[in-house]
Amino acid sequence: MTVEYLDVLIVGAGISGIGSGCHLQKKCPGKSFAILEGRQSLGGTWDLFRYPGVRSDSDMYTLGYNFKPWNHAKAIADAPDILDYLRETVVENQLVDKIRYQHKVVSATWSDQSARWKVEVECGEPAEKRTIECGFLHMCSGYYNYAEGFTPEFEGRDSFEGQIVHPQFWPEDIDYAGKKVVIIGSGATAVTLVPAMAKTAEHVTMVQRSPSYLASRSAVDKTANWLRKLLPNKVAYFITRWQNILAQRFVYNAFQRWPQKSKEKLIERVSEQLGPDYDVGTHFTPNYNPWDQRLCLVPDNDMFGAISNGSASVVTDHIDTFTERGLRLKSGEELEADIIITATGINMQFLSDIKFTVNDKTLEPNNTLSYKGLMVSDIPNMAISVGYTNASWTLKCDLTCDYVCRLLNHMDKHGYTTCTPSNKNPDAKTDPYWNLTSGYVTRAAHLFPRQGTEEPWRLYQNYVKDIFMLRYKRLDDGVLEFSN
Repeated sequence: MTVEYLDVLIVGAGISGIGSGCHLQKKCPGKSFAILEGRQSLGGTWDLFRYPGVRSDSDMYTLGYNFKPWNHAKAIADAPDILDYLRETVVENQLVDKIRYQHKVVSATWSDQSARWKVEVECGEPAEKRTIECGFLHMCSGYYNYAEGFTPEFEGRDSFEGQIVHPQFWPEDIDYAGKKVVIIGSGATAVTLVPAMAKTAEHVTMVQRSPSYLASRSAVDKTANWLRKLLPNKVAYFITRWQNILAQRFVYNAFQRWPQKSKEKLIERVSEQLGPDYDVGTHFTPNYNPWDQRLCLVPDNDMFGAISNGSASVVTDHIDTFTERGLRLKSGEELEADIIITATGINMQFLSDIKFTVNDKTLEPNNTLSYKGLMVSDIPNMAISVGYTNASWTLKCDLTCDYVCRLLNHMDKHGYTTCTPSNKNPDAKTDPYWNLTSGYVTRAAHLFPRQGTEEPWRLYQNYVKDIFMLRYKRLDDGVLEFSN
């Protein structure tokens, strides 16, 4: 049986994989490539999550690609509009025939002898095994475990007579109109669900063990819409994009430098929305500093509006047990519910839980270092697109895709077949890959590479720094080793 060979294999047809394909088409036009997608449709996160109100928590002028302007009036976009944007990108960049759906990668094996990846794929239903070889592997599958979300063990769960739903697996036929809904959780998903479901439910109650920081902003960027009327589309997009990038960075730096003042300001703004009689101290005052965990976005104050008009409420307590009719809390309070939503988080995974083998040695990610946030120490010819934790995901992915193209062209120019980040100081001090204390991050820290304390092993979470490091610094830096 003839084994197919491609120059580049991209894994994942979400926002990162589509971006990678676009960059390859433009900057490496002679390269053969395919995008493998395990699901039946493109879009990744934006197609997977179907719960009410699902939207971006970053503005689309920075979450959008640097090469394709965002033209909608709303900067904080709903998932269907983001999916339309991605589909347009695929058509405009001639990627339709490059995406192979229901192609799930199960293993990847590297051999120095052949200087190739041998990738085992399960295709279609029922699954048929197929082998594809490639010279370079670009992992664009994100870090969500699409097969399962995170749900803690709740006492008495089986006794509840109503419906229990995890947002990651939202049923199409669910009917919550006129019903009592309890949402467990205080993260971005819960904050999105509350105002969306409160429009038609009898009442929505968000139950949280501890609060998160909430930041409000308008869903519409008036300046961006005004600029589009005055300037060519691409120019207006460029200006708006950089304005928002710099504003995000300024706010993040301010929060890091003055955490207590920032905390007070965030809580003060919530109090302004909910009024002096609302117990903001209990329900909206976290016990950590801003950006120790991601902030939750509240577009147009929608959640605060739902609380103020009485269609939603927040309870801060621990769950004692599920009951036949709802939940009993540690305080003894009972909450009646027809539907309970477990917005309790995601499970993270590294490289989609694909089994990686390099020269007969199984990859153990936690024993490796992340190189420039996009490669892994001692793993040849592989890049990973992972976005920022403190800014829009696509900003980092655009830089990663651009870097991969630079790297491939550099290798072609000099006749190299292999590039490998080499960690020459394995005893050096390291830190966890992520700098957040969120539960979903700490639960999965052992699954990811670590980071070093200085460049090129340090993850700065800083777009401006990364521009200089990934676009303009030498590829042949003494750490990335090339061979033929």
